[in-house]
Amino acid sequence: MAEPGSGGRPHGIVTVMAVAGIVASLTQTLVVPLIGELPVLLGTSASNASWVVTATLLAGAVTTPVMGRLGDLYGKRRMMLVCTVPLVLGCVVCALAGSLAPMVIGRGLQGMGMGVIPLGISALRDVLPPDRLGPAIALMSSSMGIGGALGLPVAAGVAEYASWRALFWAAAVLSLAVGVLIRLLVPPTPAAARGRIDLVGALGLGAGLVCLLLGVSKGADWGWTSGTTLGLLAAAAVVLPLWGWWELRVRDPLVDLRVTARPQVLLTNVASIVVGFSMFAQSLIVIQILQLPEATGYGLGQSMLAAGLWMAPSGLMMMVISPVGARLSAARGPKVTLMVGSLVMALGYGSSMFLLGSPFGLLIVTCLCAVGIGFAYGSMPALIMGAVPRSETGAANSFNTLMRSIGTTVSAAVVGVVLSQLTIDFGGRALPSEAGFRTGMLIGCGAALAAAAITLALPGRRDPEPVAVPAAAVEQH
Repeated sequence: MAEPGSGGRPHGIVTVMAVAGIVASLTQTLVVPLIGELPVLLGTSASNASWVVTATLLAGAVTTPVMGRLGDLYGKRRMMLVCTVPLVLGCVVCALAGSLAPMVIGRGLQGMGMGVIPLGISALRDVLPPDRLGPAIALMSSSMGIGGALGLPVAAGVAEYASWRALFWAAAVLSLAVGVLIRLLVPPTPAAARGRIDLVGALGLGAGLVCLLLGVSKGADWGWTSGTTLGLLAAAAVVLPLWGWWELRVRDPLVDLRVTARPQVLLTNVASIVVGFSMFAQSLIVIQILQLPEATGYGLGQSMLAAGLWMAPSGLMMMVISPVGARLSAARGPKVTLMVGSLVMALGYGSSMFLLGSPFGLLIVTCLCAVGIGFAYGSMPALIMGAVPRSETGAANSFNTLMRSIGTTVSAAVVGVVLSQLTIDFGGRALPSEAGFRTGMLIGCGAALAAAAITLALPGRRDPEPVAVPAAAVEQH
């Protein structure tokens, strides 16, 4: 096996990996400014148009664990290049779409490309020297939030002043450029594992996730007590345990559940679900408060572009804070960093009780939450890679990314229910009330505090004396 850091320049490698993460996450926010217009643009209903978002979620959830395992088997750099193919194709298909079906297909392809982020995080362990690993992991992890926050105002500006198709053509060019940069600047990564892909496990996990996430994400549209919703959730409750039974018995599992059951990995994954829940709650609420009419008494009357610009500094804050989190992990361990991140997120949510009345106040809230997210997201891969063998870093990080996705999906469902139940009548239409927004923010605060409580149960650092390399680079056996 090649030594970490062999070949390639560390600065160039980290930059390419971070750009890849930002571009991949940016493609997920492209349609946000278009959501209200999609029924007209695609000639369909609002309910059907929501599949443009759901397709990306489902495709990413199903394929990311598979891509992680393939990265372990055939090399992470190779699979990162593979992931850029559906990213580019998805953008092109969306740019050419004139109806719902091709748009949904294109968005599904874009979701398949999301595996580039956990693969990139895992590849850092293979291509960087130990002294560069901690900061690089933190930056790559925060790239998901950076791309999402920066993509919103950019997409809003392009959608408002140019053709919406230009969004997807630009994303296609960026995705293609990422593939070229990976090919030129990232050195090959060796296959870290032996065996073959577990096709039955991949199909079982995919089926279980589709049932679970589809039931959760579409439950509000279909009705939480409808036969379709209950049937999907019941199917998930049957399929996922059967998948777990299979994974414990097959020779080359898609996800090694025995490794996943180690306390550090298990609790990190549970914390990831809760942090993902907390992270997404404020992003759903703040953008609505910024855009609701001032006549409601609590809306701030901002345009989509202005609202995106108010939220953009949170993405920059993640970029700024990632090296600070890496230094904290190196000095005190990633457990402490995750704890600090969770508590700062809770502080951000708590401050919203006093700061909802102005755009500047919401800017403070989102930046505080972004600092917490940056700390938390940067520490999770370090905790995972500190507890799994090198041969399973791709699969383990991809599974952790999946846990975050489940958290965000559940958050969207819970916050959606809260906002749909606590409403006011405004000109004959129901809008979320101020009480609904405050309740949603308090739920996000509670989730952040729950993440901090889970972090307390994580095993502490085993090395009693300070070490010279980042904790993320230390394998715990």
